Amino acid sequence: MLNSIFVIVPISSVLALLFAYYFYKQMMKSPEGTEKMQTIAKHVRKGAFAYLKQQYKVVLIVFIILSAIFSFMAYVLKIQNGWVPVAFLTGGCFSALAGFFGMKAATSASARVANACRKSLNGGLKLAFRSGAVMGLVVVGLVLADISFWFLVLNHFIEEMDSGYKLMTVCSIMVTFGMGASTQALFARVGGGIFTKAADVGADLVGKVEAHIPEDDPRNPATIADNVGDNVGDVAGMGADLFESFAASILASALLGAAAYFDYGKIQLNAVLAPMLIAAVGTLLSIVGIFIVRTHEGASQKQLLRSLNTGVYFSAIFIVILSFFILKYLALPNYMGVWGSIVVGLLAGIGIGQSTEYFTSASYKPTVNIAKASKTGPATVIIAGIGTGMISTAIPIIIVTVAIILSYLFASGFQFGVETLNMGLYGIGIAAVGMLSTLGITLATDAYGPIADNAGGNAEMAGLGPEVRQRTDALDSLGNTTAATGKGFAIGSAALTALALLTSYFEEVRMMFINILDAPQTLINKVPAVEASFYDFVQHYDIHLMNPLVISGMFIGVMAVFMFAGVTMNAVGRAAQKMVDEVRRQFRTIVGIMEGKAEPDYARCVEISTKGAQKEMLVPSILALIIPVLVGFIMGVPGIAGLLIGTITSGFALAIFMANSGGAWDNAKKYVEEGNFGGKGSDSHAATVIGDTVGDPLKDTSGPSLNILIKLMVMASVVTVGIAVSYHLL
Repeated sequence: MLNSIFVIVPISSVLALLFAYYFYKQMMKSPEGTEKMQTIAKHVRKGAFAYLKQQYKVVLIVFIILSAIFSFMAYVLKIQNGWVPVAFLTGGCFSALAGFFGMKAATSASARVANACRKSLNGGLKLAFRSGAVMGLVVVGLVLADISFWFLVLNHFIEEMDSGYKLMTVCSIMVTFGMGASTQALFARVGGGIFTKAADVGADLVGKVEAHIPEDDPRNPATIADNVGDNVGDVAGMGADLFESFAASILASALLGAAAYFDYGKIQLNAVLAPMLIAAVGTLLSIVGIFIVRTHEGASQKQLLRSLNTGVYFSAIFIVILSFFILKYLALPNYMGVWGSIVVGLLAGIGIGQSTEYFTSASYKPTVNIAKASKTGPATVIIAGIGTGMISTAIPIIIVTVAIILSYLFASGFQFGVETLNMGLYGIGIAAVGMLSTLGITLATDAYGPIADNAGGNAEMAGLGPEVRQRTDALDSLGNTTAATGKGFAIGSAALTALALLTSYFEEVRMMFINILDAPQTLINKVPAVEASFYDFVQHYDIHLMNPLVISGMFIGVMAVFMFAGVTMNAVGRAAQKMVDEVRRQFRTIVGIMEGKAEPDYARCVEISTKGAQKEMLVPSILALIIPVLVGFIMGVPGIAGLLIGTITSGFALAIFMANSGGAWDNAKKYVEEGNFGGKGSDSHAATVIGDTVGDPLKDTSGPSLNILIKLMVMASVVTVGIAVSYHLL
């Protein structure tokens, strides 16, 4: 019997989707500006949806193949639950929908934001932010809808079982639907990242450095492709990414709650519902926070950032307060400790965001010092950016380390030991939920970035006045910071979510013995599997640092992270080379293009980026799926444990380094463009453009894709756990 308070989850889902629709309709009522502004926006929309349509065709084929494999595992090999193939498909479908709706709003908003900036900065900020809120609310709304649907369906159809195993089974199946979301997210992030950076690099290297024309100049053939790329990479890709993080954190925590409170009767159900309810209430608070954001004319970058943060902090403060009462109502025995874990996760998310802002914003020394290095050329700019990125990993890693320890201790009653192990792990899982609880508004600040960037591009290409461009530049610069902060937040949440999924992996191993292999009496560390604890399984499989299988798995995990980053970087490089050649060809062969008398072939550049992205995204995405299966088949559960530890730790550090280096290079370029160290057209400007070009694939392709890689490899291990348990060679 479900607790009636569960109704808050589907209600929050419906409200989030309704307000997303409301913000979308309000945005569509705003005028799109001059005829030229409308034409430019139409080109971008057409290119974005043409790309997305092609990407979804490729992804659909992959999903059909994977679903067939999971069906074979379930119905022929009998090492998979029969619900998994269907749940896998719904996770991917909802993730794709989140990206689609977010991009629909973003591509419709850019010209309208540029037009709003013709009147005021505040009007442009509010319109851009509320358009970004469509993405944020669609993501959280669809996650809560999918979770509500599956929780109700599985509770109805799965038969009653002894003790608390029914809830364990329900949560175990629900965790696997995150596999579909992860797979779709990786294709969206990798494909979108390759598309956007191929166009961006081509536009910058030939347009700014060789032809000495401004950014977003209509004479540049790659400009439209660049604006399309902002949408398919930073909107559709980010939406799919955080859809998966949000869902995975809730579901992993629910499974860990079912295990931690296994012998507590009705309290077990409440522990499962707790992460769902906290996410639902956080969604409602995000809606309120969105309405708070506003600014005044002539606001500085710090004042603009403070305007956005006001809404975020409002939502964060009230989720801290309300989550306490939720947990008290649910009557968890150690609700104060679990509440402490939620607060720790929320503070960790804010801390990582602030750290990212410090290392990537031109308001602080690290980015200014990179810009200063431009006085001696591009080499010193690149060196300074790499050094800054490396140093910037320290604070987020320390924050996540402290968050893991504190969230464990709070939930376990400040005890380390076998008796409190499950409680502590539940604390880590629910800390990830706390970090993502206000995702509705946090993602809105992130999706705001590419909308503001496109608005600036539209204003430049449409030839609007300098005061309009000044306003759109202010919003765009703010968007670079919020985008970098959003990437840091996404990567931090990925680390905590992946750790929660790693611990839930062993619960999946236990459920494999009980439900799938029908071997509940198999001895695990001298205890029947049906009675064995997390610790018993760790002991049974010799998961310790002296086991060569664990150590070997860790090395393979680190290798996988660097190999994936290298493959995606090279993919951007190859696609960018084709774009550079095309832009040069058009400058050379189209008569009158530099005088503005002839229009470039924008569609050809969009086509090159689309083909490059579709071709190049398959190898890295398939690598992420194959490696966990091979390691599980060869080295079994110990190898998988090592693989995931190596992937999570190295992937987190490398992703932070890449995202922050790229963000700092980008804002260093903009700092010079504002008139510092020689301004636009100077040697310093050319040097920072080179730095920004190097940073583009780091911050928008490889870096953000790594946080999905981390979770997808854990998810792939969870879904194929039957192979590691039943068919391993070593």
